Amino acid sequence: MAGVPRVSGRHVDADGASRSQDVRLEDDATHIREWQPVLVPGLLQTPAYAEAVTVEGPDYVSPERIAQLVKIRESRQTKIQEGGATYTAIVWEAVITHPLVSVDVHREQLSAMLAIGTRKNVTIQVLPFGAGLMAAASSAFSTFSFDSEPTVEAVTLENLRGASVLEAAEDLAAYAHVYDLLRSSAMAPEESAKLIRSSLETIKEDTS
Repeated sequence: MAGVPRVSGRHVDADGASRSQDVRLEDDATHIREWQPVLVPGLLQTPAYAEAVTVEGPDYVSPERIAQLVKIRESRQTKIQEGGATYTAIVWEAVITHPLVSVDVHREQLSAMLAIGTRKNVTIQVLPFGAGLMAAASSAFSTFSFDSEPTVEAVTLENLRGASVLEAAEDLAAYAHVYDLLRSSAMAPEESAKLIRSSLETIKEDTS
């Protein structure tokens, strides 16, 4: 497909090469969409949240490497912050209401999501608990488009050792369909922001 960066193979390991592929896709993308049922999507993570989830991950990562990874994640967010791509994130309600990191880090993360969600190129939606079966439809994935139209041209799937990159037409159609279902089942952006704000206030009250 024209405009799609070349990705060798269908799996990349959890090392610098894997992250380089992610950056290449994000750098060239005009539309990025993410679904995350467990964690805040990487392109929305604060440095403190990114560090916390890396430290608590299944593999040991040295403090020096963690600092490098956090810096890489921050640099990857620049394109979204500068309006260089349209970005849509859908997260399950548990990501908002059930902290997996310390309360202080989670509170800062929710505030950051509210702030970035006001950008014209950013849409954040929450899939409510009531749509729980939809949350089980797929593990975390991202879709990328490289032209003016938001046609899905590449998909990345997160796994324990890195990421798988899908480019076959049938795979792209399947994940585009699942994302459309998730989006239609999720709260509207305004309602999602209200839930995030309510959760932030609840956390503040519980810790005061």
